[in-house]
Amino acid sequence: MLDQPVPDFSLPATGGDSVTLSSLRGKKVVLYFYPKDNTPGCTTEGQDFTALNDEFDRAGAVVYGVSRDSLKSHEGFKSKLCMPFELLSDADETVCNLFGVIKMKNMYGKQVRGIERSTFVIDRDGVLRREWRGVKVAGHAQEVLDFIKTLK
Repeated sequence: MLDQPVPDFSLPATGGDSVTLSSLRGKKVVLYFYPKDNTPGCTTEGQDFTALNDEFDRAGAVVYGVSRDSLKSHEGFKSKLCMPFELLSDADETVCNLFGVIKMKNMYGKQVRGIERSTFVIDRDGVLRREWRGVKVAGHAQEVLDFIKTLK
């Protein structure tokens, strides 16, 4: 999928709207997929993207967090962390499957299906320009921002 146009999609978002990829043409888009609201790694990742949001904005990028959690869960998580960007609910895994982020993971010795922490950058023309899979949270938001700044 790298260097290919991303198929259009629409997901419900916090704030009562939906986000449709095609409506974001002309902007750089960061989609970061995370496993679950209100968990330690996901909280830290959300805080990191929040701290850098003004810089993403100045670089012409919009950030969206995506997980399978409900909008109600997302609204609470967003409010708790004072996130300036919207969270998208992919409860039926449509967009998760589009990006191939659903994986079997070990949790407390059991195999469970879940989201592999991953981030994707889509350019102003809707083309996937970079992907990170199996993300380690520390320093990741800054790495994404540094890449965003290299795009026209």
